[in-house]
Amino acid sequence: MASDDAVRAPSPSELFDLRGANALVVGASSGLGARMARVLASAGAGVALAARRRDRLDEEAAHIRAGGASCAVVEADAARAGEMERAVAEAEAALGELSLLVYVAGISPLGRAERHARAKWDQALAVNLTGAFDASQAVGARWIERGTRGAIVLVGSILSLGASATHKTVGYSASKAGLANLGRQLAVEWAPHGIRVNSILPGYFATEMTIDPAHGDIAPDQRARMETFTPMGRVGAVEEIDTALLFLASPASSFVTGALVPVDGGWTAW
Repeated sequence: MASDDAVRAPSPSELFDLRGANALVVGASSGLGARMARVLASAGAGVALAARRRDRLDEEAAHIRAGGASCAVVEADAARAGEMERAVAEAEAALGELSLLVYVAGISPLGRAERHARAKWDQALAVNLTGAFDASQAVGARWIERGTRGAIVLVGSILSLGASATHKTVGYSASKAGLANLGRQLAVEWAPHGIRVNSILPGYFATEMTIDPAHGDIAPDQRARMETFTPMGRVGAVEEIDTALLFLASPASSFVTGALVPVDGGWTAW
């Protein structure tokens, strides 16, 4: 006869419990990255925030600490060689050993493909793709050496799977497609070590990346196209990313690796 423990369904709080875990969130100074850091902290994780803008990181850290969570700040530029290795080392010095990496850093330089400057292309790949590899390698090598398990969540885009009907952003699209396959390759190579690597693919959200300062919101013509190509007919609210993150970051997804999880209102279902 099965024991009570074997048949008892765990509560949601147990499934998404991150107490005892320490996370590094790269790209945590605004937008979805800042939201994700707060969500991980609310689930019990210690959180290290990494980005270039120290003032924004300090603001986010103050909010997280006010909620009672442990939080460290690491000023780092994901596009520069060696910066992610340093960020991981500083995060562990402040919090203890990491067990979770969330890579959200991203930029989207605009410009028609036939006139897209090589410098813009290089910048997009450096931040969106190479930085993700550097950060993943830094934590992965430590976990393999220590013989410990860990989870990596890469934040891609719906443009990881297809082209943009809204913006001329060739470097961003190419880098996010590469990010998706980086995650799958790492998942395959590191599965034997107990390291899971998954990707969230957000659709359009009203964040710093999409908001036009001249309007204080997404430009009306762009919003119209975003809504037209989204079956649910709207852009996302930042809190709608929470459950996908908690699922992939927590023990609830212990048998999930190499997955691409769209949170896009149906955009990729067309």
